[in-house]
Amino acid sequence: MTGAHRPAIRTPDQRIRVFVSSTLRELADERRAARTAIERLRLAPVMFELGARPHPPRALYRSYLAQSDVFVGIYGDSYGWVAPEEEISGLEDEYRLAPATMPKLIYIRESESREPRLRELIARIQADDTVAYLPFRTAEQLEEQIANDLATLLAERFDESRIQAQEAGGPDEIPPTPASRIPVPYSATIGREREIAEVLALLERGGDPIVSLIGPGGIGKSRLAAEVARAAEHLFPDGRYFVPLEGVLEPGLLLPTIAYVLGIRDTGEAALEERIARALADRRVLLVLDNFEQIVDAAPMLARLYAGAPATGLLVTSRVVLRVRGERVVEVGALPVPEEAARGGAARVGRAAACALFVDRAQAVKPGFELTDANASAIADICRRLDGLPLAIELAAAKVRLLTPQGIAERLEQSLPLLTGAQRDLPDRHRTMRATIDWSVSLLPDWQRSLLEDLGVFARQFSLDAVEALGTGRPWEGRAMDGIAALIDGSLVRQTEIGGDSVLSLLAIVREYALGQLKAKGEAGRMRAAHADYYSALVERVAPELRGAGQGSAVVQLGAELPNLRAAVRHLVHTDRLDDAGDFAWRLLIYWWVAGFFGEVRVWMLELLGKEQPITPHTRAVAWFFALWSEMWQRPNEGVVAGLAECVRLFRESGDDDAAAMATAARATARLQLPMPDLATAERELAEAVDQLRELGNTWAEAITEVSRGRLAWLRGDTDEAQTRFDRATQVAEAGGDLFTLSVAGNHQARLQLVRGEIDQAEAGCIRTLLVSVRLHFEEGVAYGLEGLCAVAAARGDAERAGALAAAADGIRHRIGVFDAEAFTVHVPQLDAIRAADPEGMAAGERRGAELSVPEAIELALPDAERERIAPELARW
Repeated sequence: MTGAHRPAIRTPDQRIRVFVSSTLRELADERRAARTAIERLRLAPVMFELGARPHPPRALYRSYLAQSDVFVGIYGDSYGWVAPEEEISGLEDEYRLAPATMPKLIYIRESESREPRLRELIARIQADDTVAYLPFRTAEQLEEQIANDLATLLAERFDESRIQAQEAGGPDEIPPTPASRIPVPYSATIGREREIAEVLALLERGGDPIVSLIGPGGIGKSRLAAEVARAAEHLFPDGRYFVPLEGVLEPGLLLPTIAYVLGIRDTGEAALEERIARALADRRVLLVLDNFEQIVDAAPMLARLYAGAPATGLLVTSRVVLRVRGERVVEVGALPVPEEAARGGAARVGRAAACALFVDRAQAVKPGFELTDANASAIADICRRLDGLPLAIELAAAKVRLLTPQGIAERLEQSLPLLTGAQRDLPDRHRTMRATIDWSVSLLPDWQRSLLEDLGVFARQFSLDAVEALGTGRPWEGRAMDGIAALIDGSLVRQTEIGGDSVLSLLAIVREYALGQLKAKGEAGRMRAAHADYYSALVERVAPELRGAGQGSAVVQLGAELPNLRAAVRHLVHTDRLDDAGDFAWRLLIYWWVAGFFGEVRVWMLELLGKEQPITPHTRAVAWFFALWSEMWQRPNEGVVAGLAECVRLFRESGDDDAAAMATAARATARLQLPMPDLATAERELAEAVDQLRELGNTWAEAITEVSRGRLAWLRGDTDEAQTRFDRATQVAEAGGDLFTLSVAGNHQARLQLVRGEIDQAEAGCIRTLLVSVRLHFEEGVAYGLEGLCAVAAARGDAERAGALAAAADGIRHRIGVFDAEAFTVHVPQLDAIRAADPEGMAAGERRGAELSVPEAIELALPDAERERIAPELARW
């Protein structure tokens, strides 16, 4: 069969075809899983069974390959049959015949008995940097991996009708979240040298996917994890990230929380698990997951994450063992205390880590305090009675402002036996810890005790303003500042400073204690309702700023309050205040978009829809909108279009024309995701939405929708119309002070100018939007700007500069898990040309760019005058 007579294998509906290569009988289950995954995405599986048999008709499967769009290879143990007079099997021949430009997704089943020739083939595949490959264990896992990979690939390479890929491209870190930084202990860490060395050795060895620090509350797990992370910089040169989970109660929020800390936005456009794995792939990164016990059901996700990113270190703190494969448990014990029978003065007692900790913390609250022969015995007795528990010792040491060590020891002797005996259901050390908190609280005046209990409704960190707002009718009303000061002195409340603002927090075990006391008094519901009301009012006050010049500061403020926003929504849904929850979620639509939290909101909205309670049409529309958003991108189908049409109807029925217009734009976008996109209807709906939004004065949504119209025009090949739309979006965003949309529109505008050969205009546009992206700390926008400027450099013959900027942009994209095909292809022709003309200069530039930090890359990209002007913003990166 000659090339001229190759059969046309196109499917009747012209869908994208996915060629599946594997052995036939050995991988029958896996082939069925692949077919299911492909058909889930409304793609056409090319399951060429003859290619997996002896004597495959080579010309025929060459035809199938030539007219397919994606190559999927699935390999197990068998290399396949080698026909007479042939040197390789049909399996390897299919891989070799797949065009170099065809995307290849390779899945390798875990095995200990693979045939040697298949091992050789896999080694060659792994050395091919144009191929993506992942391991898998079961057919079920394979199905999910293929579906996720193909959805991402469509977004990157084929589905250029996706007109909102960049509208959702808001600040990944606005600014970097405090949570992402490894916490700096507020005081010295004492007595943990051996444990730090042990955990570091485990991480360096690298044989354990998950290292879990296990122990009761107050034992010092979080501090130990932070110290290990701080000491592990040489092991994880690509970054160390702290992921606080104490305010995360739903297992479904684990991945969104990790993504938030990593700077990966969840816009619903691709499976978040895959985006995280791709961002971490081949990077030596340490993730510290703190307080995992309350979402222990999510532990299997960590195993899957490691499977996709095996270079990543996972360090977990938890009160319970995760019980997943690959977990290495490290029991975190108490600090050593002096033996009961041991005699000796200050020198001997001071050598015990628990006593050294007591002295250090006592000196912090009472300068001049010393360990002496006279008080050594009492201090040793205190530490023994407290079982060497660090937090209990700190609470006791805080009392030296009022009591001598002998006085503290006497009161502990009177109090702890009674208190610990009353809590038989707790492990011994946990009973001691809770009893110590009880004793410490018992020394407070009633109104301060009430204040501490009420603080239990806050999640992770909070402000004095928030505390004061909850004081109405409480015993401590009007005395919040004095009460907080007293609780700080007693080591029950922690105070830190973030961005110049004072931030308060409770340790997780103290928060548990406080909330438990509140529940016992029957007042938890009342205080949680007050907490939810305060944050609902804060959202109502701050949300309008998201549409204009106050956008950046509003995103920062909301990001700092994210744990409390979660707690507020959770309470509203749990107590069936469903309409309030819907209003809360909808007011923050722009924040969820800019910061990338659609996945989280979807969890809450699906729970809301599952309630058997009456809700208003507006609330139902809000919940369905958020629920359908990720479906629109990941699993597009006519049902999503119909669902969004119902949202439009419900919003209109509710009298919310603004929301109806935004839902209309979303429905138009959904039409463009279908296997056979309806361009004409989408264009009409986008025009309708823009007119309505302009009339209503919603400039943010108007500008975003104009960007969508520009992309649709570009897709049709009408670049003049596209440029007009991008210009209009830029004008609207600029007039409203909306930096986010200004960056998005500007990047589209500059990329189109590159395509049209307008190099000078493109350079000016790229510089302008790069500056905006820096102000937003919007790394995705920075990557676009660097890519545009690398193309400008290439067009002007500067190979080294082009290579450096391209490599720097690629590094950013890899780290934040964003793989946008359009952003790559716009500048690729210029890069290919300069690489051919000056390969040495290009290679030198790429080596340089790979070593640049983000601020260094931005400095390289900008002219001198702009570099100086932006220096203060760069200093904050």
